[in-house]
Amino acid sequence: MLEKIKEYFPSLSDVQVKKLVELEGLVREWNEKINVISRKDTDNIFVHHILHSMAIAKVKQFKAGELVLDVGTGGGFPGIPLAIMFPEAEFTLVDSIEKKIKVVKGISESLGLANVEAMKIRAELLTPKYDCIVSRAVTAFPDFVKMTRNVLNPRSTERSIIYLKGGDFDDELKGMKNYSVTNISDFFGEEFFETKKIIYLNL
Repeated sequence: MLEKIKEYFPSLSDVQVKKLVELEGLVREWNEKINVISRKDTDNIFVHHILHSMAIAKVKQFKAGELVLDVGTGGGFPGIPLAIMFPEAEFTLVDSIEKKIKVVKGISESLGLANVEAMKIRAELLTPKYDCIVSRAVTAFPDFVKMTRNVLNPRSTERSIIYLKGGDFDDELKGMKNYSVTNISDFFGEEFFETKKIIYLNL
């Protein structure tokens, strides 16, 4: 795991790498108390959750002060890995399920992440102040855009939605403009990423 992080992201500091390594253990520890990821997936936390989240950093470098919203964060993905990678950006992680937010808060505190705020709230009820929204597929992409786009800051020059999604979703993108689709397998060699993609929509 340590070697993979350094191979894929050589510019990360030792402190950042240490936190990403610690994250795996914290997710496993919390998941034994409160089930936020599938029990059968606990052997694959690094690749299926941490590294998958980190793929976003291959297409987007978050700037200092940028406000990023993670919708449907679950156990803190992709928000927590990205918050470790971009300590000068501000991350708000939301989920409608209380126990998941409890886990996110516990993990963030253990890692000392001052740039993470976690809230139990439906995303569409938030104040429109965010520059970018990130998420791992929680619904069909057009539905997600419709549900969340109004919480983006209308004056931001970074207005965008970055969505991690697998499988074939060409039909979902028909009629949409200003987006790109990137294969995560372009960056990572693990078999898990063969069908995984990043949708990047500029608004």
